[in-house]
Amino acid sequence: MAADAATQQAAAAAATVTATATAAVKKPKLHGRAFYESIGSPKYIVAPMVDQSEFAWRMLSRSFLPESQRSSVLAYSPMLHARIFIESKKYRDQHFQPTKPDSDALFLDGNPAIDRPFFVQFCANDPQALLNAARIVAPHCDAVDLNLGCPQGIARKGHYGSFLQEDQDLIHRLIKTLHENLDIPVTAKIRILDTKEATLKYAQNVLSAGASILTVHGRRREQKGHLTGLADWQMIRYLRDNLPPETVLFANGNILQHEDLEKCLAATGADGVMSAEGNLSNPGIFAAPPPPGQEPRGYWRGRDGRGGWRVDEVFRRYLDIIHKYVLGVSPPPRRPLFVPGDDTAWMEEEILLPNRGGRDQGKPKKRRGDAAEENAALMTANFIGMQPHLFYLLRHFVSRHHDVRDALARARLGDMETYEAIYRMVEKKVAEGLLEYERTGGKSVEEDEPPPAAAAAEAGEDDDPESSARAVRECKRPWWVVQPVIRPLPKEALARGAVQLSKKERKRVAAEMEEEQKKENAANKRPKDAAAAADGAQAAVAESVAATAAATQSLEKTTSYPARGDIDLDIDLDLDLDLDMGDLDLDLEGVGDAERRRAANPASLLERLGDRL
Repeated sequence: MAADAATQQAAAAAATVTATATAAVKKPKLHGRAFYESIGSPKYIVAPMVDQSEFAWRMLSRSFLPESQRSSVLAYSPMLHARIFIESKKYRDQHFQPTKPDSDALFLDGNPAIDRPFFVQFCANDPQALLNAARIVAPHCDAVDLNLGCPQGIARKGHYGSFLQEDQDLIHRLIKTLHENLDIPVTAKIRILDTKEATLKYAQNVLSAGASILTVHGRRREQKGHLTGLADWQMIRYLRDNLPPETVLFANGNILQHEDLEKCLAATGADGVMSAEGNLSNPGIFAAPPPPGQEPRGYWRGRDGRGGWRVDEVFRRYLDIIHKYVLGVSPPPRRPLFVPGDDTAWMEEEILLPNRGGRDQGKPKKRRGDAAEENAALMTANFIGMQPHLFYLLRHFVSRHHDVRDALARARLGDMETYEAIYRMVEKKVAEGLLEYERTGGKSVEEDEPPPAAAAAEAGEDDDPESSARAVRECKRPWWVVQPVIRPLPKEALARGAVQLSKKERKRVAAEMEEEQKKENAANKRPKDAAAAADGAQAAVAESVAATAAATQSLEKTTSYPARGDIDLDIDLDLDLDLDMGDLDLDLEGVGDAERRRAANPASLLERLGDRL
């Protein structure tokens, strides 16, 4: 009953907000390509990411472009849960801040002066709840997007995201409800299905319901975690070639660096390209690299001509945005970013992290109400996202500098004093790295080259489409430069025992191998007992090797980083990893040498999985 009352109140508030905004400015509702052109036909898009595409990160992503071009980057909000959004004021206040608290003054999300174009994304399975939530945000964004792509376990349990794709009628009703009742356009983001024909039919259903823009993630629902693999750009090209030419299509997947953006547009024929993980690794991914010889201090270029934005430059920009926009204060004074040749006296200064255990000693305790108010102010998306953003941004950096990793792990929610101290640690270590690079003539970086990557390149594995060696070689930069996090491809992960197959997949592969072996036995007219022994050996290998290979069906997790207070969110952490390869103990007595070699080699199993992965 309380939830129903809250829903009714939220719906009434949404209607009031919508009516007020409509009375103030009544714009004609555009659709499809006309709408896309009205927002500037953006080619580059910051993807919707749970707790990761909040206002400060959107501002950071646009900041690397000239000011006149920043509005050419479309950005999505983090995925919001429609039902919780209308029922919980606390959730709304934490995750959506279009106006200042207790004021109608424009603030952060969707601010026309600094945060447009801007789409708000919801997950939902109830058309009316989705409409009520959409009406609340409609005055502060350009469109509302429906998430049909989330593959995580929490989406399966909540019946939303990619787990709606079996219910095409519900998807149609969700989109149509917004299209017919909302004052702004509705868009949708989907994943591809098993066949191009099924995917085309899916896309046609979404568009016929009224979606103005269709974003297609070129991976299937099961492609996540260690089995993420490569996105299928050809599937998106098939949609482009078979959908009406006026369809606005965004492509998503396989964007590791700036050069991949145009490659994706050319390969898919899409109007725009969306980046998620590539953007998290390098928020400057949408900006073209500066010409050689014109690099600003924050952009490093090595002796081999390859370069990228320095981590201290990106870290500094991020903190400055939090200070200026979220906190409404001036950033602290900063020295120019260091380059070799500058004075190094400052590097002798000791950097002390705040001692939070005794920080408040001798100070009057805050009243309980004041502390609760401060905690509520910190429990907002822009502060919640800081720690995970910095861990991802500094992934390669902290693998080398564990003191920075440990300090970042201990940082409290919204503790800007600590984050500033961590920034100074990063700034100093980058300076030391640059000096060492110059002192050794670049050899300090060569010594850091991972032996497996170097060996793979020498062995020619970077030409293998089933190997990530080429991507590692092309994207590798020194640890002081932002760079993508490259996962091994599925066959590599399986071979290393990093993942396991689901029971269903193990049975399927074992059955296929058993059937293939029987056919081969019959063709070769081998003795019946030898064939049976070979069949048993193959089944044992399929079971044992595949058993060392299965964690992506159970590798479904959603990570949360709350430091204080409560968040009205359901968190799913269902992690089942078995990283031990184990031993193969097979009885191959009576089996010929060829069969024994084949049984002891998991390559045949991996080859069988190639097409499906």
